[in-house]
Amino acid sequence: MYKNASSSILRAASSRSLRSSLTSSSSASAAASPCSLVGQRSFATYSPAFRSLARWSHCLHSRPSPFRLSSQIRTASPVLDRLEKNFSSMASEHPFKGILTTLPKPGGGEFGKFYSLPALNDSRIDKLPYSIRILLESAIRNCDNFQVTKEDVEKIIDWEKTAPKQVEIPFKPARVLLQDFTGVPAVVDLACMRDAMNKLGSDSNKINPLVPVDLVIDHSVQVDVARSENAVQANMELEFQRNKERFAFLKWGSTAFHNMLVVPPGSGIVHQVNLEYLGRVVFNTQGVLYPDSVVGTDSHTTMIDGLGVAGWGVGGIEAEATMLGQPMSMVLPGVVGFKLSGKMRNGVTATDLVLTVTQILRKHGVVGKFVEFYGDGMSGLSLADRATIANMSPEYGATMGFFPVDHVTLQYLKLTGRSDETVAMIEAYLRANNMFVDYSEPQQERAYSSYLELNLDNVEPCISGPKRPHDRVPLKEMKADWNSCLDNKVGFKGFAIPKKAQEKVANFSFNGKPAEIKHGSVVIAAITSCTNTSNPSVMLGAGLVAKKACDLGLQVKPWIKTSLAPGSGVVTKYLLKSGLQEYLNQQGFNIVGYGCTTCIGNSGEINESVGVAITENDIVVAAVLSGNRNFEGRVHPLTRANYLASPPLVVAYALAGTVNIDFETEPIGTGKNGKEVFLRDIWPTTEEIAEVVQSSVLPDMFRATYESITKGNPMWNELSVPENTLYSWDPKSTYIHEPPYFKDMTMDPPGPHSVKDAYCLLNFGDSITTDHISPAGNIQKDSPAAKYLMERGVDRKDFNSYGSRRGNDEIMARGTFANIRIVNKLMNGEVGPKTVHIPSGEKLSVFDAAMRYKSSGEDTIILAGAEYGSGSSRDWAAKGPMLQGVKAVIAKSFERIHRSNLVGMGIIPLCFKSGEDADSLGLTGHERYTIHLPTDISEIRPGQDVTVTTDNGKSFTCTVRFDTEVELAYFNHGGILPYVIRNLSKQ
Repeated sequence: MYKNASSSILRAASSRSLRSSLTSSSSASAAASPCSLVGQRSFATYSPAFRSLARWSHCLHSRPSPFRLSSQIRTASPVLDRLEKNFSSMASEHPFKGILTTLPKPGGGEFGKFYSLPALNDSRIDKLPYSIRILLESAIRNCDNFQVTKEDVEKIIDWEKTAPKQVEIPFKPARVLLQDFTGVPAVVDLACMRDAMNKLGSDSNKINPLVPVDLVIDHSVQVDVARSENAVQANMELEFQRNKERFAFLKWGSTAFHNMLVVPPGSGIVHQVNLEYLGRVVFNTQGVLYPDSVVGTDSHTTMIDGLGVAGWGVGGIEAEATMLGQPMSMVLPGVVGFKLSGKMRNGVTATDLVLTVTQILRKHGVVGKFVEFYGDGMSGLSLADRATIANMSPEYGATMGFFPVDHVTLQYLKLTGRSDETVAMIEAYLRANNMFVDYSEPQQERAYSSYLELNLDNVEPCISGPKRPHDRVPLKEMKADWNSCLDNKVGFKGFAIPKKAQEKVANFSFNGKPAEIKHGSVVIAAITSCTNTSNPSVMLGAGLVAKKACDLGLQVKPWIKTSLAPGSGVVTKYLLKSGLQEYLNQQGFNIVGYGCTTCIGNSGEINESVGVAITENDIVVAAVLSGNRNFEGRVHPLTRANYLASPPLVVAYALAGTVNIDFETEPIGTGKNGKEVFLRDIWPTTEEIAEVVQSSVLPDMFRATYESITKGNPMWNELSVPENTLYSWDPKSTYIHEPPYFKDMTMDPPGPHSVKDAYCLLNFGDSITTDHISPAGNIQKDSPAAKYLMERGVDRKDFNSYGSRRGNDEIMARGTFANIRIVNKLMNGEVGPKTVHIPSGEKLSVFDAAMRYKSSGEDTIILAGAEYGSGSSRDWAAKGPMLQGVKAVIAKSFERIHRSNLVGMGIIPLCFKSGEDADSLGLTGHERYTIHLPTDISEIRPGQDVTVTTDNGKSFTCTVRFDTEVELAYFNHGGILPYVIRNLSKQ
C-alpha cells in the first residue's frame, strides 16, 4: 500500500550537522570518559525471556562506537583527513580529565570518581538552575570534541546569555523508558532496521540499544470487568487473550536485543514503576558517578522530575535513535523559576495543586522551557505531591517540571526500599557536585529566565474540564460552570444544548430496575492514571471518603461504571493494610488491574442499556477520572464531558451521580438515618489522611513488590518465543507487521523533494491533539481499520484498541485522523473522521481520500491552528500522516514533541507568521499549495522563512520549523532512522 514510505528529503551539508553526527571511538580510560562507552547490561534471568537487573547497577562494558567519522562526511578528502587526524588526537584523552575527582566514603574508601563542577572554578555555574547543571555535567562527561565539544560546554556554562539566543546543544541521556503502546512500534522499528541492515549487506547485530532501555507493559489492560472481586484476574486473562501476539513479540525483543529490560503486564504503570523502582537518581557505572537522566516515549515521563531526575518525553523515533547511540540535539532551554510559599489548607489535595499550577503555567507560556520549583513551600510537599506536579508537565506545556533533590527526596528513596548505602552515595555525590538543595542552609540565588510564585494557601479544591486539562474549575463554581457549558456554543467549554432540552430525563431499565440519566449524569468514575495513583495521600483519602460514605449509608448508583487501577502493587498493599479497600469495594471501586486503563481510553464498554439511553436521548453524560487527559473522544466515545479530579473527588462525584451539583449547598445524598449528607460530612481532614499514610505505607511493601516484579507472572512466563535475532514476520498477523519505511532504501540519502500543487487533506482549527490524529482507543465498527480487520477474519469483539495495534502499520495508517470527534473545516460543521476529496468533491474517510491522492501521485498538506499535536508523545501521529502521503503541516504553532516527530518522519513543519492563520489569509483548504523551499540544502537554515503560494494567486510567508542543523541532517536522509541505518551500515 505504501510504496514510498521514506520521504525524499533535502540534503544537509552544514558544519554543525557534520559535527553533531560524529561519534567518538571508545576512550582510552573508562574512568576518564564513562559515557562515551557503549555496551550492554548484565542480566540475571528470572524466567524464560525475562531479563532483570539490580536497579542500581546498569553495567556498561566498553566496546567501539557504532559510528565512524568517515561514514558521516561527504566532502573533500583533505577535510576528511584533517578531521580524522583531529579525532585520533582527541580520542586519546578526555578534555576535562583535570576535574575528574574522587568521592570518598565517610568511613573510608571511595564511592567512585566524578566530573566536578566546583573544580571548574567558574562563578557562572553557581547561578545556574539545577536542571541546567545536569545538562552541563552530561556535556562535560561526554565531551570528545566531536559529538560534544568544549564549545557546547561553554554554551551551557554561559546559559544566562546563550539560552535567549536559542542555541543548539547535544545531550546524551543516561537511559530510555518505554511503555508498550509506544514500545511495540519501537521494537518493530528496531527489528525492521535489522532487516534493512541485512539487505544492505551489513551486520544486523549493530542494531542494539547502547544505553539501558526499560519497557513497562502497562497500556494494554482494559476495564472489561468492573465492580467484581475477580476483576483483576478476569481483565488480565482478557488482556493476554487480546495481546498474546504483542506480548510474545516484546518478550522476543527482550532476548533478541541487548540492554533491554521488559517489565511484564500486571506490574504497574510505567511512571510509577520508574519513580518507585527504576529511577537511579545517581548512576555508578564502572566507578564513575553521574546524574540519572531519561527520555521516554510517553509524555508523562516528566513524573520522574519530581525525584530530581531530569526526564522528559520524546517521540518514539527520536528515542530509537537515542537507544542506538545518537546524541539528542536540543535547543538550550530557558528555565522558569516557580517559587512555592506557604502551606496548603486543610482538605486541599495535590490534585487541586497540580491543576492550579497547570493553569498558571499555561497562562505564562512555558512551551519548550524547563520549569524549576523552589522556595519555602517545598518543605511541605511530599515527594508524591512533587511527582504529581511534575507528571503534568505536558499539560502545562513545559519540557520538564523539575524538583531538585533535597532531604524529602532522600526520605522517599529510603521509603521505597533503596538501600542506606545507595542513598548515602546519592547524597554525597550531589552535595559534592553542587546539585543538592539543603533548605536548612542559606540559599544562593539562582538565575532564571522568568519568575512565578504561588502561595500554597491560595490553592482551593477544583477539577478540570470538560474537554481540556488546563480548563480548571473551582469546585464552588462547578454547578454554574456546568450550566454555562450546556448553554455555550460547541467548543472547549460548550455543548449548545437548547434550554428546553436541558432538563430532559432519560428513563431506562438497568438489570430489571428503573433508572434515569440527565445532562451531567456521571456514567464513568475511575480512580486511574500515573498522576494520582502514585500518591498515597489522595489514594488513602479516597478510601476514607468511601468509608465515611458507607458509615452514613450512601451508595454509588449501580449503573455508574466505577473502577480502581493502581499504579503499582504497593497501592494494593497499603489500601489493604489500612482496611480501606473494603469500603472502596462496597462503593464499586474494586481493583480492576495495574495499568493506565481509563486515562488512556481503555475504559471498556459501559452497560448497553446506559449506552442506548445516552444515544437515543442525546444526553451529555460525564466521566470523572483522576487522570491527566480528558480530550474529546479519549475516555469513552459516549462521554462528551470528561473531568479530571482527585481520587477523593472521583468517589464523591460517583456518590452524587452528577457533575451538576454545588457541593457547598447541595447534599450528595440521603443517609440511612434520613438526613441529608453533604461533601463536608464525608471529607477527611489532612490530619486523618496523614495518620493513615504514616501507619499504612511501609518500606517493606516496596521491597516485596519489586522483588516479585522481576519474576513475571504465570501467563507471561508461559509465552514461548523464538531465539533468532532476526524477527520472522507473519504476513497474516494483524498485530505485528513489517513496516515499509526502509523498502527500496539505498546507501545514498534521497536528496531534496518538492511540495508542488499539493491538495489540502484536512483543514483544522486550534488544539488538534495526537488523540485526534492517532487515537489510542476503540476501533469504530464502520472505520477503514475495522473494514481491514473484518476482511482478515477478525471478529468485532476482538478488534482491541488502536493503541494495542500500533505494531501494524496497515491498521495505524487507516486509524490516522479516525477520531470520531475530529472537526475538519472542509466538512462544514460535520463532525467525524471524514474529509472532502477536492478534485471530485466527494466526502470520504480521511484514509480513503489520502489513498486516492497517493494513487494519482498528488501531494497533500494539512492546515492547522495553534497547539497542533498537543497531548501524548505519539509517534504514530507523525508516522500515520507520512504513510497517508502528507508532505507538510502548516500550523500556527506545534507541540514540542510532535514537531520533532514530524521532522523525524520527513514531514515539513511550517508555522504561519505571528498574527496570521489560514482564516486571516483567506485560505479555505480548496486551494493547491506550493512550498518554495530551497532545493540546495546549503541554502536552508533552521527557522528560516519560505514562501507558500496557491493556485488562486495567494502568497504568504511561513517559518520552517527545522529548529537545529541536526534536524536538517535527518531531513536530508528522509528521517532520523534512515540516517542512523546509513551510518551504522558504513561502520
